Amino acid sequence: MAVKCCTNGHLILIVTEDSEEIIRWMKVQKQKQKRVSRNLREKVNAAILIQAWWRGTLVRRTLLHAALRAWIIQCWWRQILMQLLEKRRRAALMDYATRERAVVKLQSLVRMWRIHWRYCQVLNAIYVIQCHWQCHNCQTCAFLRGHCVVTATHLQFHIEIIN
Repeated sequence: MAVKCCTNGHLILIVTEDSEEIIRWMKVQKQKQKRVSRNLREKVNAAILIQAWWRGTLVRRTLLHAALRAWIIQCWWRQILMQLLEKRRRAALMDYATRERAVVKLQSLVRMWRIHWRYCQVLNAIYVIQCHWQCHNCQTCAFLRGHCVVTATHLQFHIEIIN
């Protein structure tokens, strides 16, 4: 009985006189090894798939969180811009209202001054007429009746002499 041993990777080959049994045993071992390696490959592939899925989930979750944070910042910035725009609008409206009040006040003062100036002219004219009429009144004994209309553009003054 001669025994030869040979190593091929992890497989040990033993050759004896009863080689048919050994060949069958080796075939069975190879099939078992193939099954084990196939199962191992399937498990490795399954583990790779699970790891890829988990990494993808983590990346998607990270991207979702980043997108949500960016969206929150964008909403906040839009709100700040709207507040600034509202402040500018309010300031412009207040400025416009102040200018309008100032213009109306100036127009009112100018109109008042013009009417007062015309009134003073009419009053001076009345004083002059009264002074002259008092001297003339003694001679004729007549009455004066006056009527004055003041408008925005001119004065109308009517004097009637009644005997």
